[in-house]
Amino acid sequence: MKTLKGPSLHLAQFSDETAPFNSLPAIAEWAAQTGFSALQIPAWDRRLFDVATAAESQTYCDDLTGMLAEQGLVVSELTSHIFGQLMAVHPAYDALFDSFAPPALQGNPQARGEWARQQMLLAVKASARLGLSELGTFSGSLAWPYLFPFPQRPEGLIDTAFDELARRWLPVLNACDEQGINLCYEIHPSEDLHDGVTFERFLERVGHHPRCRVLFDPSHMVLQQLNYLEFIDIYKDVIGMFHVKDAEFNPTGRQGIYGGYQSWIDRAGRFRSLGDGQVDFNGIFSRLTQYGYSGWAALEWECCLKNPQDGAREGAAFIRDRIIRVTDKVFDDFAGAPVNPQQINALLGIR
Repeated sequence: MKTLKGPSLHLAQFSDETAPFNSLPAIAEWAAQTGFSALQIPAWDRRLFDVATAAESQTYCDDLTGMLAEQGLVVSELTSHIFGQLMAVHPAYDALFDSFAPPALQGNPQARGEWARQQMLLAVKASARLGLSELGTFSGSLAWPYLFPFPQRPEGLIDTAFDELARRWLPVLNACDEQGINLCYEIHPSEDLHDGVTFERFLERVGHHPRCRVLFDPSHMVLQQLNYLEFIDIYKDVIGMFHVKDAEFNPTGRQGIYGGYQSWIDRAGRFRSLGDGQVDFNGIFSRLTQYGYSGWAALEWECCLKNPQDGAREGAAFIRDRIIRVTDKVFDDFAGAPVNPQQINALLGIR
Protein backbone atom coordinates (compact mmCIF):
# COMPACT_ATOMS: atom_id res chain seq x y z
CA MET A 1 0.00 0.00 0.00
CA LYS A 2 1.02 3.59 -0.58
CA THR A 3 -0.19 6.97 0.62
CA LEU A 4 -1.81 9.10 -2.10
CA LYS A 5 -0.33 12.50 -2.83
CA GLY A 6 -2.44 15.63 -2.69
CA PRO A 7 -4.26 17.84 -2.89
CA SER A 8 -3.47 19.02 -6.41
CA LEU A 9 -5.62 21.46 -8.38
CA HIS A 10 -6.47 21.21 -12.07
CA LEU A 11 -6.15 24.79 -13.28
CA ALA A 12 -8.31 24.52 -16.42
CA GLN A 13 -11.50 25.58 -14.64
CA PHE A 14 -9.81 28.50 -12.85
CA SER A 15 -7.69 30.10 -15.56
CA ASP A 16 -9.19 33.48 -16.51
CA GLU A 17 -8.40 36.89 -17.95
CA THR A 18 -8.48 38.54 -14.54
CA ALA A 19 -5.94 38.39 -11.71
CA PRO A 20 -4.94 36.25 -9.95
CA PHE A 21 -6.06 33.67 -12.49
CA ASN A 22 -4.34 35.04 -15.60
CA SER A 23 -0.73 33.99 -14.96
CA LEU A 24 0.95 30.97 -13.42
CA PRO A 25 2.85 32.87 -10.68
CA ALA A 26 -0.33 34.62 -9.52
CA ILE A 27 -2.56 31.57 -9.63
CA ALA A 28 0.15 29.55 -7.88
CA GLU A 29 0.25 32.00 -4.97
CA TRP A 30 -3.54 31.85 -4.70
CA ALA A 31 -3.58 28.03 -4.88
CA ALA A 32 -0.95 27.72 -2.16
CA GLN A 33 -2.90 30.06 0.10
CA THR A 34 -6.06 28.06 -0.64
CA GLY A 35 -4.47 24.86 0.65
CA PHE A 36 -3.09 22.99 -2.37
CA SER A 37 0.30 21.34 -2.56
CA ALA A 38 0.48 20.80 -6.35
CA LEU A 39 -0.89 22.10 -9.64
CA GLN A 40 -2.17 20.14 -12.62
CA ILE A 41 -1.43 22.42 -15.57
CA PRO A 42 -3.44 22.46 -18.82
CA ALA A 43 -0.81 22.37 -21.55
CA TRP A 44 -3.06 24.19 -24.04
CA ASP A 45 -3.54 27.36 -21.96
CA ARG A 46 -0.89 29.84 -23.06
CA ARG A 47 -1.82 32.23 -20.26
CA LEU A 48 -0.26 29.72 -17.89
CA PHE A 49 2.10 27.54 -19.91
CA ASP A 50 4.03 27.49 -23.19
CA VAL A 51 4.10 23.83 -24.21
CA ALA A 52 6.42 24.37 -27.19
CA THR A 53 9.01 26.17 -25.09
CA ALA A 54 8.70 23.64 -22.28
CA ALA A 55 9.31 20.79 -24.72
CA GLU A 56 12.61 22.29 -25.89
CA SER A 57 13.94 24.34 -22.96
CA GLN A 58 15.10 22.76 -19.71
CA THR A 59 15.74 26.27 -18.41
CA TYR A 60 12.07 27.20 -18.89
CA CYS A 61 11.00 24.06 -17.02
CA ASP A 62 13.51 24.59 -14.21
CA ASP A 63 12.42 28.20 -13.80
CA LEU A 64 8.78 27.12 -13.67
CA THR A 65 9.36 24.44 -11.04
CA GLY A 66 11.57 26.82 -9.07
CA MET A 67 8.88 29.48 -9.06
CA LEU A 68 6.30 26.95 -7.83
CA ALA A 69 8.70 25.69 -5.15
CA GLU A 70 8.83 29.19 -3.70
CA GLN A 71 5.10 28.78 -3.03
CA GLY A 72 5.55 25.26 -1.66
CA LEU A 73 4.05 23.73 -4.81
CA VAL A 74 5.03 21.19 -7.45
CA VAL A 75 3.58 20.21 -10.82
CA SER A 76 1.57 17.01 -10.37
CA GLU A 77 0.83 16.45 -14.08
CA LEU A 78 0.19 18.21 -17.34
CA THR A 79 -3.13 17.73 -19.10
CA SER A 80 -3.66 17.77 -22.87
CA HIS A 81 -7.41 17.28 -23.23
CA ILE A 82 -7.95 19.88 -25.94
CA PHE A 83 -5.13 18.44 -28.04
CA GLY A 84 -6.40 14.91 -27.52
CA GLN A 85 -9.93 15.89 -28.44
CA LEU A 86 -8.72 17.23 -31.78
CA MET A 87 -6.88 14.00 -32.56
CA ALA A 88 -10.24 12.53 -33.59
CA VAL A 89 -13.28 14.66 -34.44
CA HIS A 90 -16.43 13.40 -36.10
CA PRO A 91 -17.53 15.75 -38.92
CA ALA A 92 -20.74 16.54 -37.03
CA TYR A 93 -18.61 18.39 -34.49
CA ASP A 94 -16.15 20.09 -36.85
CA ALA A 95 -17.57 23.59 -36.51
CA LEU A 96 -17.80 23.41 -32.72
CA PHE A 97 -14.30 22.02 -32.21
CA ASP A 98 -12.73 24.44 -34.67
CA SER A 99 -12.60 27.00 -31.88
CA PHE A 100 -10.07 24.79 -30.06
CA ALA A 101 -7.55 25.18 -32.89
CA PRO A 102 -5.56 28.22 -34.10
CA PRO A 103 -7.63 30.44 -36.45
CA ALA A 104 -5.42 29.60 -39.42
CA LEU A 105 -6.39 25.93 -39.16
CA GLN A 106 -10.11 26.37 -38.76
CA GLY A 107 -12.12 24.82 -41.56
CA ASN A 108 -9.30 22.39 -42.32
CA PRO A 109 -9.86 19.19 -40.30
CA GLN A 110 -6.77 17.44 -41.66
CA ALA A 111 -4.44 20.32 -40.75
CA ARG A 112 -6.17 20.70 -37.38
CA GLY A 113 -5.62 17.02 -36.61
CA GLU A 114 -1.94 17.19 -37.55
CA TRP A 115 -1.52 20.26 -35.35
CA ALA A 116 -3.14 18.37 -32.47
CA ARG A 117 -0.76 15.43 -32.97
CA GLN A 118 2.25 17.73 -32.87
CA GLN A 119 0.94 19.43 -29.74
CA MET A 120 0.51 16.04 -28.08
CA LEU A 121 4.12 15.18 -28.88
CA LEU A 122 5.23 18.50 -27.40
CA ALA A 123 3.21 17.81 -24.25
CA VAL A 124 4.93 14.43 -23.91
CA LYS A 125 8.38 16.04 -24.16
CA ALA A 126 7.39 18.85 -21.79
CA SER A 127 6.19 16.30 -19.23
CA ALA A 128 9.54 14.54 -19.39
CA ARG A 129 11.49 17.79 -18.96
CA LEU A 130 9.38 18.59 -15.91
CA GLY A 131 10.24 15.21 -14.42
CA LEU A 132 6.66 13.95 -14.56
CA SER A 133 5.46 10.40 -15.20
CA GLU A 134 1.79 10.89 -16.22
CA LEU A 135 0.00 12.99 -18.84
CA GLY A 136 -3.79 13.37 -18.93
CA THR A 137 -5.82 13.57 -22.15
CA PHE A 138 -9.04 12.84 -24.03
CA SER A 139 -9.22 10.14 -26.69
CA GLY A 140 -11.28 12.16 -29.15
CA SER A 141 -14.32 10.61 -30.78
CA LEU A 142 -15.25 9.19 -34.15
CA ALA A 143 -18.07 6.87 -33.06
CA TRP A 144 -19.83 9.00 -30.43
CA PRO A 145 -22.70 10.15 -32.69
CA TYR A 146 -23.60 6.46 -33.11
CA LEU A 147 -23.80 5.76 -29.37
CA PHE A 148 -27.50 4.87 -29.52
CA PRO A 149 -28.01 1.99 -31.98
CA PHE A 150 -30.82 3.49 -34.04
CA PRO A 151 -30.88 3.42 -36.93
CA GLN A 152 -29.17 0.08 -36.77
CA ARG A 153 -25.40 0.49 -36.92
CA PRO A 154 -23.83 -1.05 -40.03
CA GLU A 155 -21.68 -4.05 -39.26
CA GLY A 156 -18.06 -2.97 -38.91
CA LEU A 157 -18.78 0.71 -38.14
CA ILE A 158 -17.56 0.65 -34.54
CA ASP A 159 -14.62 -1.66 -35.29
CA THR A 160 -13.47 0.67 -38.07
CA ALA A 161 -13.78 3.70 -35.79
CA PHE A 162 -11.65 2.11 -33.09
CA ASP A 163 -9.12 0.81 -35.61
CA GLU A 164 -8.67 4.37 -36.86
CA LEU A 165 -8.52 5.79 -33.35
CA ALA A 166 -5.76 3.34 -32.44
CA ARG A 167 -3.87 4.14 -35.65
CA ARG A 168 -3.83 7.84 -34.78
CA TRP A 169 -2.79 7.34 -31.18
CA LEU A 170 -0.16 4.60 -31.49
CA PRO A 171 2.68 6.97 -32.56
CA VAL A 172 1.90 9.20 -29.57
CA LEU A 173 1.93 6.22 -27.22
CA ASN A 174 5.28 5.15 -28.67
CA ALA A 175 6.63 8.67 -28.07
CA CYS A 176 5.39 8.39 -24.48
CA ASP A 177 7.31 5.15 -24.10
CA GLU A 178 10.49 6.81 -25.36
CA GLN A 179 10.09 9.60 -22.79
CA GLY A 180 8.91 7.45 -19.86
CA ILE A 181 5.43 8.99 -19.75
CA ASN A 182 2.13 7.19 -19.10
CA LEU A 183 -0.72 8.57 -21.23
CA CYS A 184 -3.87 8.61 -19.12
CA TYR A 185 -7.13 8.76 -21.06
CA GLU A 186 -9.96 10.30 -19.09
CA ILE A 187 -12.98 8.00 -19.21
CA HIS A 188 -15.52 10.61 -20.23
CA PRO A 189 -18.86 10.82 -22.06
CA SER A 190 -18.44 12.49 -25.48
CA GLU A 191 -15.20 10.53 -25.96
CA ASP A 192 -14.91 7.17 -27.66
CA LEU A 193 -13.21 5.99 -24.47
CA HIS A 194 -16.16 6.57 -22.14
CA ASP A 195 -16.35 3.35 -20.09
CA GLY A 196 -14.45 0.16 -19.38
CA VAL A 197 -15.69 -1.66 -22.47
CA THR A 198 -14.54 1.08 -24.83
CA PHE A 199 -11.20 1.42 -23.04
CA GLU A 200 -10.64 -2.32 -23.53
CA ARG A 201 -11.57 -2.05 -27.24
CA PHE A 202 -8.91 0.62 -27.63
CA LEU A 203 -6.31 -1.11 -25.44
CA GLU A 204 -6.58 -4.27 -27.52
CA ARG A 205 -6.05 -2.31 -30.74
CA VAL A 206 -2.91 -0.59 -29.47
CA GLY A 207 -1.47 -3.97 -28.53
CA HIS A 208 -1.97 -3.51 -24.77
CA HIS A 209 0.56 -0.71 -24.97
CA PRO A 210 2.30 -0.32 -21.59
CA ARG A 211 1.84 3.47 -21.67
CA CYS A 212 -1.93 3.32 -22.24
CA ARG A 213 -3.51 4.19 -18.90
CA VAL A 214 -6.69 5.61 -17.37
CA LEU A 215 -7.52 8.96 -15.80
CA PHE A 216 -10.17 7.98 -13.24
CA ASP A 217 -12.95 10.52 -12.60
CA PRO A 218 -15.94 9.09 -10.71
CA SER A 219 -18.24 12.00 -11.58
CA HIS A 220 -18.53 10.85 -15.19
CA MET A 221 -19.41 7.39 -13.97
CA VAL A 222 -22.20 8.67 -11.74
CA LEU A 223 -23.74 10.47 -14.72
CA GLN A 224 -23.87 7.23 -16.73
CA GLN A 225 -24.67 5.04 -13.69
CA LEU A 226 -21.47 3.00 -13.91
CA ASN A 227 -20.20 1.29 -10.74
CA TYR A 228 -17.07 3.35 -10.07
CA LEU A 229 -15.89 1.26 -7.11
CA GLU A 230 -15.97 -1.91 -9.17
CA PHE A 231 -14.26 0.03 -11.97
CA ILE A 232 -11.31 0.55 -9.60
CA ASP A 233 -11.30 -3.17 -8.76
CA ILE A 234 -11.15 -4.08 -12.46
CA TYR A 235 -8.75 -1.42 -13.75
CA LYS A 236 -6.56 -0.81 -10.68
CA ASP A 237 -3.41 -1.72 -12.59
CA VAL A 238 -3.93 0.94 -15.28
CA ILE A 239 -5.26 3.88 -13.24
CA GLY A 240 -2.53 6.50 -13.51
CA MET A 241 -4.38 9.71 -12.63
CA PHE A 242 -7.31 10.63 -10.39
CA HIS A 243 -9.66 13.60 -10.75
CA VAL A 244 -11.52 14.19 -7.50
CA LYS A 245 -14.87 15.48 -8.73
CA ASP A 246 -18.32 15.04 -7.28
CA ALA A 247 -21.66 14.53 -9.03
CA GLU A 248 -25.26 13.59 -8.39
CA PHE A 249 -27.89 11.70 -10.34
CA ASN A 250 -31.55 12.23 -9.45
CA PRO A 251 -33.81 10.73 -12.15
CA THR A 252 -37.45 11.71 -12.25
CA GLY A 253 -40.54 10.74 -14.20
CA ARG A 254 -39.51 13.32 -16.80
CA GLN A 255 -35.79 12.72 -17.32
CA GLY A 256 -32.90 10.35 -16.76
CA ILE A 257 -29.35 9.94 -18.07
CA TYR A 258 -29.90 11.92 -21.29
CA GLY A 259 -31.15 15.03 -19.49
CA GLY A 260 -33.65 16.26 -22.05
CA TYR A 261 -31.22 18.73 -23.68
CA GLN A 262 -31.47 20.88 -20.55
CA SER A 263 -28.85 23.14 -19.00
CA TRP A 264 -26.62 21.69 -16.30
CA ILE A 265 -28.63 23.16 -13.45
CA ASP A 266 -31.81 21.35 -14.56
CA ARG A 267 -30.34 17.98 -15.55
CA ALA A 268 -30.96 14.81 -13.53
CA GLY A 269 -27.22 14.23 -13.59
CA ARG A 270 -24.97 17.16 -12.79
CA PHE A 271 -21.52 17.89 -11.44
CA ARG A 272 -21.27 19.21 -7.89
CA SER A 273 -18.66 20.76 -5.68
CA LEU A 274 -16.82 18.25 -3.49
CA GLY A 275 -19.00 16.97 -0.69
CA ASP A 276 -22.23 18.27 -2.22
CA GLY A 277 -22.85 15.27 -4.49
CA GLN A 278 -23.32 11.53 -4.13
CA VAL A 279 -19.87 10.08 -4.82
CA ASP A 280 -18.56 7.69 -2.15
CA PHE A 281 -15.10 9.20 -1.77
CA ASN A 282 -14.36 7.28 1.41
CA GLY A 283 -14.79 4.10 -0.61
CA ILE A 284 -12.68 5.45 -3.49
CA PHE A 285 -9.77 6.60 -1.34
CA SER A 286 -9.85 3.31 0.57
CA ARG A 287 -9.71 1.25 -2.61
CA LEU A 288 -6.99 3.32 -4.26
CA THR A 289 -4.90 3.10 -1.09
CA GLN A 290 -5.49 -0.63 -0.77
CA TYR A 291 -4.37 -1.21 -4.37
CA GLY A 292 -1.23 0.90 -4.07
CA TYR A 293 -2.15 3.92 -6.21
CA SER A 294 0.73 6.30 -5.57
CA GLY A 295 -0.31 9.20 -7.80
CA TRP A 296 -2.01 12.49 -7.07
CA ALA A 297 -5.54 13.26 -5.96
CA ALA A 298 -6.33 16.34 -8.09
CA LEU A 299 -9.40 18.48 -7.60
CA GLU A 300 -11.21 19.11 -10.86
CA TRP A 301 -13.83 21.58 -9.76
CA GLU A 302 -17.05 21.87 -11.75
CA CYS A 303 -20.37 22.91 -10.25
CA CYS A 304 -23.35 24.85 -11.59
CA LEU A 305 -24.30 26.14 -8.13
CA LYS A 306 -21.30 27.02 -5.97
CA ASN A 307 -18.74 29.80 -6.29
CA PRO A 308 -15.50 28.32 -7.67
CA GLN A 309 -13.23 29.87 -5.06
CA ASP A 310 -15.39 28.46 -2.27
CA GLY A 311 -15.31 25.12 -4.07
CA ALA A 312 -11.52 25.23 -4.30
CA ARG A 313 -11.06 26.10 -0.62
CA GLU A 314 -13.49 23.42 0.52
CA GLY A 315 -12.10 20.93 -2.00
CA ALA A 316 -8.51 21.23 -0.78
CA ALA A 317 -9.58 20.46 2.78
CA PHE A 318 -11.93 17.69 1.58
CA ILE A 319 -9.13 15.87 -0.23
CA ARG A 320 -6.61 16.35 2.57
CA ASP A 321 -9.04 14.89 5.10
CA ARG A 322 -9.61 11.78 2.98
CA ILE A 323 -6.04 10.88 2.11
CA ILE A 324 -5.24 7.78 4.11
CA ARG A 325 -1.78 7.75 5.66
CA VAL A 326 -0.76 4.13 5.26
CA THR A 327 -0.17 2.27 8.49
CA ASP A 328 3.28 0.91 9.34
CA LYS A 329 2.04 -1.68 11.82
CA VAL A 330 -0.52 -4.47 12.04
CA PHE A 331 -3.42 -3.30 14.17
CA ASP A 332 -3.75 -6.55 16.14
CA ASP A 333 -0.06 -6.99 16.96
CA PHE A 334 -1.00 -6.55 20.62
CA ALA A 335 -2.70 -9.96 20.51
CA GLY A 336 0.19 -11.78 18.89
CA ALA A 337 2.75 -14.02 20.51
CA PRO A 338 5.98 -15.63 19.29
CA VAL A 339 5.45 -19.19 18.13
CA ASN A 340 8.12 -21.73 17.17
CA PRO A 341 7.78 -24.44 14.47
CA GLN A 342 7.06 -27.14 17.01
CA GLN A 343 4.14 -25.15 18.42
CA ILE A 344 2.77 -24.55 14.90
CA ASN A 345 2.89 -28.29 14.22
CA ALA A 346 1.08 -28.93 17.48
CA LEU A 347 -1.61 -26.36 16.62
CA LEU A 348 -2.21 -28.16 13.31
CA GLY A 349 -2.05 -31.64 14.76
CA ILE A 350 1.08 -32.49 12.78
CA ARG A 351 3.33 -35.10 14.37
